[in-house]
This record gives sequence, C-alpha cells and structure tokens, in this order.
Amino acid sequence: MAKTTFPTVDKCTSIGREQHAVVADMDGTLLRDRSSFPYFALVAFEVGGILRLLFLLLATPLAGLLYYFVSESAGIQVLIFATFSGMRVSDIESVARAVLPKFYSSDVHPETWRVFSACGKRCVLTANPTIMVEAFLKDVLGADLVLGTKIATYKGRATGLVCKPGVLVGKNKADALEKAFGETQPDIGLGDRDTDTPFMSLCKEAFIVPPQPKVKPVIMDKLPKPIIFHDGRLVQKPTPLMALLTILWIPIGFVLACLRMAVGALLPMSLVYYALMALGVSVTIKGTPPPQAKKSIGQSGVLFICSHRTLLDPVFLSIALGHAIPAVTYSISRLSEIISPIKTVRLSRDRAKDASIIKKLLEEGDLAICPEGTTCREPFLLRFSALFAELTDQLVPVAMVNRMSMFHGTTTRGWKGMDPFYFSMNPSPAYEVTFLNKLPLELTCTCGKSSHEVANYIQRVIAATLSYECTNFTRKDKYRALAGNDGTVVEKPLLKANKVRGCNSWA
Repeated sequence: MAKTTFPTVDKCTSIGREQHAVVADMDGTLLRDRSSFPYFALVAFEVGGILRLLFLLLATPLAGLLYYFVSESAGIQVLIFATFSGMRVSDIESVARAVLPKFYSSDVHPETWRVFSACGKRCVLTANPTIMVEAFLKDVLGADLVLGTKIATYKGRATGLVCKPGVLVGKNKADALEKAFGETQPDIGLGDRDTDTPFMSLCKEAFIVPPQPKVKPVIMDKLPKPIIFHDGRLVQKPTPLMALLTILWIPIGFVLACLRMAVGALLPMSLVYYALMALGVSVTIKGTPPPQAKKSIGQSGVLFICSHRTLLDPVFLSIALGHAIPAVTYSISRLSEIISPIKTVRLSRDRAKDASIIKKLLEEGDLAICPEGTTCREPFLLRFSALFAELTDQLVPVAMVNRMSMFHGTTTRGWKGMDPFYFSMNPSPAYEVTFLNKLPLELTCTCGKSSHEVANYIQRVIAATLSYECTNFTRKDKYRALAGNDGTVVEKPLLKANKVRGCNSWA
C-alpha cells in the first residue's frame, strides 16, 4: 500500500525549498476532496443545463463501478464522456476560467499547500482534463506546469473521448512526468493513493496525503490571487446528493419564482413586502429613509446610491420605501425590463447624455442608481462612477446585501434575462436594505468637494457598514479578467438595448 511506503505530508519540511521542484496530484492531494464529480457537474450544468447534469448523474453509478472494480481510468472516462461530449471547447474553457476557480479555491488542502507554495517550481499531475483545471492551477495557485488528461475534439467540439495515452493515472502519470522533466529528478512528490506511487517513486522525496475529511481548507485570502469575480448559477458545490436535489427543485422553484415575481408586478408596492414574506422571501429594512420628494412644491428628488449585488437591488429598495421609484441602469435585458415592477431607464455611457437623463429624472422625483456599474458577489465594492455626485446634493447611501442558498441571481456568461428568475428560485432568498444618513451638504460638490471625493466617501461609508473592502476595480476589469473583453456594449438600433455576453471570476 502506498500509505506504508511513504511518510505523510506533515513530515515534509517547507523551509528552504525555494530552489526545489514539487510535483503534486490534484484530487485528494492538492484538494481535500478525493472526488472530482462536483467539478464535472459544474461544467455539465453551466454549459449543458439541467438535462446534461441529469445525464451525468445517471452515468455516475456506472463510473463508480468501473472506478472501484475495473480501473480508475475507465471510471474517469465515463465522467468525461457524460460531461463533455458535444460541448463547444470555448464553452468549457469559459466555465474553467469563470466558474471552477471559486469552488476549487475553497477546497485547497492546508498541508499540501504549505509544501507546494514553498517550492520555486510547481507542477501538477492530474487525471482531470487539462482544459478543466489549468486556469485555476496556473492563475490562482501559481503552478508552472499542468499535466492532465487531454480531451479529443472535432471541429471545435469535445467528442467525449480522450487523447493518447489516455487518462493520466498510474504509469501514464510517471511517463508524463519523465517526458516533462527529462533527466532532471523532481525534489518532492505528493500523492494520496496507490496509483500515484509510480510518479512519486521518480522524485527524490515523496510524501502521502492521508484522507482527512475534517481538515479545514486554506483560507482564500492566503492564496496568491483571491477570487473577486466569478460566475455560474450554482451557489453550493454539487455533490451527487446536491445535484439530485437541484434537479428535483428546479421545476418547483421555477413555478415559485413566477409566483413571487407576479406578486411584485401586480400588487401595490406597499403590499409587496408582506406578500413576499408570506412566500418565503425575507426582506430586512434598517435605518430610516428620507420622506418622499414632493414635486408639487418644487422639491428635487433624492438620489439613492446603492451597492450593487443583483439586478433586483432597485426593486427591493422600492419595497423598503413602500413605493416604486425609477432606476437608471447600464445593462438590462429586454425581458427584465418588461417584467420589472419599477421603471428602468437605460444609460448610454455617454457622460453628457447620461447626466441629462439623470437630471431630468430627479426633477420628477426620487431615483436609484448603482454607481459600480456591475455586480460583485464577494465582499468587495468596485470603484464608484463619480458622475452622480455632480448632478445633485441630495444623496442617500444605501447598503444592499442578499442571501442565496441554491442559485446565484447574477451572470455575465449566461442570459441576464434569467437573473430575476434564478434569484427567486432560491428556497428562501433574503435581502437586507440599510438606509444610511443623508450626505451632509458640506460633503457634496455644492460646497466644493470634487465628484471623485464624494463618490469615494460614499463607497467607504457603504463598505464600512457591510464590512466590505473597497477596490479600484471597474466593470472593464471584471470583463477583461473573465471574458477577455472590456464589457463594451454595442447598441442594437432595433432593440435600443445594450447586450453583454461575458464570463466571470477574478484570478
């Protein structure tokens, strides 16, 4: 047994390893979880939807039988075929860049990482498809070399088969290591199972990572690059049980979502709060909002400056106020615009034109704006656009935070029109709206402050309320990191809409 051949990883010193080369397995070694099913399930769902996830789940018993009673390679081949067959390679790469790093990062083994991160040259040998893991291993963990299973493709689509020499397990790992390193012998080999013995035996030192299901993962802040942006609809890692529950819940959740959204669209805003509470949506209101502006006596509207978590931020702001107020937005799907219970007004990203739109709306009454320009799921605030500060001194910061247990209500890779549905499909979604004090006149542009000073101050106030961290990241940074573009929207004259397609996870 491999366990009796090599000492455990806690016996490996990490001091003075700057010039050493380390070679590590992935599942069960670099990651705590020995099963790769959740990550195949993420690709299946994000690219192929619920039917592909169901197909993978049905194929899993066969994969398990082959894995444990025939060969590790055969079991993994079944998972690869059930997940990848027919998928566009570009879609797989998109999910690998935008979705998987968040889940991988939450499962890094602390002892393995202690050794792996201490070495100057880092190599990972894995049975997982290279296309699935390379982005995470190189961009987030700083691996120099990734040797994994290569999937076969035809005309830009995966066939579901693997290229020679097959799945990288056992002797195939040792052969790949010898080919990559040549005559050079790696300093440290890290593995967790018998089939890792061939490549570990080629290293000067070798250590086994024993199964420790209760060991706590590495805190994400300790990794070289924290995950700030990420995409994907699933909140929790889809274990076989969680995948089954998700499949069973989606039809029920969709009906429930339609009911919740109908309530928001058809009932008076003063009653929506109570109706949503009855339907399982928790809405918590903190602070005291200012009185509604009265146009009849010439009062200018209040501009509510909201942190941006989902497309529904202005809707829940209106629910908290007890009356609907319009919102300006940079990007909204036609479907979301149609079903929205509040008025939404598109901005063009033309500074002069947008300023004119906002001023006109403020003359008519209160208005909501999310100056980050795009959403962020993690506890960070993106840089606030300063335009709003130049247009009025009636500014009220609003800290928005939400909770989703099954589905994320945002996307940059998928269709944004489904965002409200996915949020509402959660069994018990929650929103917390915190009204902060109206900005004192002396802190506005009216009394000499620059628009950037005002925007930065409001960003800091909201961040302090939520215990978030302020950043200088912008919408362009998000899309460049995740989608390979700057998020620029091309206007379609017939639709008069700005439509963005992108991916999503900062590494």
